[in-house]
Amino acid sequence: MADMGGAASANSATEMLEDGVRRRDWIHIAALSTAGVGAASVLIPLVTQMAPSADVLAESTTDIDVSAIQPGQSIKAVFRKQPLFVKRLTPEEIAAAKKDDSANMRDPATLAQRTKEGHEDILVTMGVCTHLGCVPLGAAEGENKGDFGGYFCPCHGSHYDVAGRIRKGPAPLNLMVPEYNFTTDSVIRVG
Repeated sequence: MADMGGAASANSATEMLEDGVRRRDWIHIAALSTAGVGAASVLIPLVTQMAPSADVLAESTTDIDVSAIQPGQSIKAVFRKQPLFVKRLTPEEIAAAKKDDSANMRDPATLAQRTKEGHEDILVTMGVCTHLGCVPLGAAEGENKGDFGGYFCPCHGSHYDVAGRIRKGPAPLNLMVPEYNFTTDSVIRVG
């Protein structure tokens, strides 16, 4: 009988061990689930509040209709609170810019690199001098276009050609060309 009592207690201990492991596993799962829900309830609002607000999203892109711009004419627009120049180049300006593609420049760039394929007559640049951030002249009718017929920065005398490339003066780089695409043949989306 001693053998039966020993076997019964061994079976009872095995059942308790299996039952204890199951309970412990359930407690671990419940604790981890609670911690996960708690972490998510803290992280979701934190990440959400870092998302850009509606007014920032509204300024992230700018659509410009270029159909009314005549050859040789420029318009000024605003992109992310900075001036933006959009110019329709004349065939003569395109030829002069292509001729100067091989000129010795401080910041070499061809006209093709600064315009979109199939739309080489439309030049889009930020209207901010790369020297100290002044707004160059040359986008409006009658303004000083500098020695190279493009843009002139009156603050420190930087001269840009018709493709917005620095040709003379202290500016280290060409006028920046922002990311843009043609959404239709007459509308560009900057940003």
